[in-house]
Amino acid sequence: MRLINKNLEKDGSGHVGLIPEEQEDMWHAYNLIFVGDHITATTVRRVNRNTAVSSSSERLRLTLTIHVEKIVFEADSGLLRVSGPNRSENPHVKMGAYHSIDLEMNRKFTLTKAYWDSITLQRITDACDPTKSADLAAVVMSEGLAYICLITKSMTLVRGKIELTIPRKRKGSSALHDKALDRFFDMIMQGILRHVDFNVVKCIIIASPGFTKDQFFEYMNNVALSKDIKSIKDNKGKFILAHSSSGEKHALNEVLADPSLVDRLSETKAAGEVDALNRFYAMLRTEPDRAFYGLADVMQAQEKLAIQDLLLTDELFRSADIAKRRKYIELTESVKSSGGNALIFSTLHVSGERTFSLQHTHITHTTQHTPHTYIHTQHTTTELKQLGGIAAILRFPLPEIDEERASESDTESDTVDNDDDDDNVDNADEEPESESESEEEKEQQQQQRNNNNNKRGKGGGGRGKGRGGAGRKRGDSDSEEREEEFYL
Repeated sequence: MRLINKNLEKDGSGHVGLIPEEQEDMWHAYNLIFVGDHITATTVRRVNRNTAVSSSSERLRLTLTIHVEKIVFEADSGLLRVSGPNRSENPHVKMGAYHSIDLEMNRKFTLTKAYWDSITLQRITDACDPTKSADLAAVVMSEGLAYICLITKSMTLVRGKIELTIPRKRKGSSALHDKALDRFFDMIMQGILRHVDFNVVKCIIIASPGFTKDQFFEYMNNVALSKDIKSIKDNKGKFILAHSSSGEKHALNEVLADPSLVDRLSETKAAGEVDALNRFYAMLRTEPDRAFYGLADVMQAQEKLAIQDLLLTDELFRSADIAKRRKYIELTESVKSSGGNALIFSTLHVSGERTFSLQHTHITHTTQHTPHTYIHTQHTTTELKQLGGIAAILRFPLPEIDEERASESDTESDTVDNDDDDDNVDNADEEPESESESEEEKEQQQQQRNNNNNKRGKGGGGRGKGRGGAGRKRGDSDSEEREEEFYL
């Protein structure tokens, strides 16, 4: 990212002119632009020209200023599109007419904000740092599948995906298998030469399950020697072989977290965030009173100036709620002013997608509202985003916060129980009245039925009596026949 101009007022408002030069710069621009900002950039718009004789249309390149209402970013292609009403006078586009601008690499845009916070200004500084680039590359592979990735502090870029069907070895012959495997390895090597800048990259990880990585590394070195490929021969020491559970992209999680690679990766910019995640997870297992997550508990910890490392996802700073966004900005600034570190994790980086497992044989906290409640399972997987997007490693333990949570939950449960008891007492007082009312209604209904029966009995009593007598006679004869059959 190249900074063209910067004009900020004392009240924090102002505008900044930028030119994205790489695909990662589009990601930075996406994190700089918020709903409500103003973007000034060149764009192409179809303009209709109507006359009394004919009508025609043509595409013109215009410079517009729009009020941002919608932002769309596609990480794979680097497309960044902002949409909103026009706020600049133009003979071809009316004021208030909606338009979409596609921000392009190597083309200037001007971003105007009502307030530039410290997080946004720091992102501009990082993006415009000439030393900031992809200094770590990785190739994750299995037989027939490989991903060539460039890993920066902000995101993981997949530069190439290679798929090739590898025939199985047959009994007595493996020529087809070996030939296809050599072709597969050659495609990976060509991808590395095409996408990896050895002048910038400090480390290249080759990871796979089994011995596929070893076979590829041997093949690459042999080809480099036979064809005199200096870029590979001179940088042979930058390659690191590592084990992964699969050849998929997500296997980079376990590769970057491998303790045996920490020393080799310590010079890369991506290692800092991965190390912070590992320390938080370890602290959560061993000293849960020093590992907090959730906004409420992290805020309480910062009130006591206890936060050493603050971990946040970049989505928190993209909230459409300005008050909410400013709350996280103030928390970050407070942690930095008290001597702590603030790490912002990108959702496009493998560290932002990192999951972890906790293995506990006992429960240290069982209060429903405490942030350190553990589930009764051996493996609990979650992400920093699912933890509220915010976590902290403390300088010293704060068990009193858990005690406050426990007392609050106990108070709430007691209040609920008392309310239930009061409801039960009220219901008990009301029950006799309802029972007495129901008995009176039953007596009235029974009396009404008796009166009706008496009226009917005056005219049809003999008829009922005759039917009753006949019924008794038929019943007696039927019982006598059944007794005779039984004895027979």
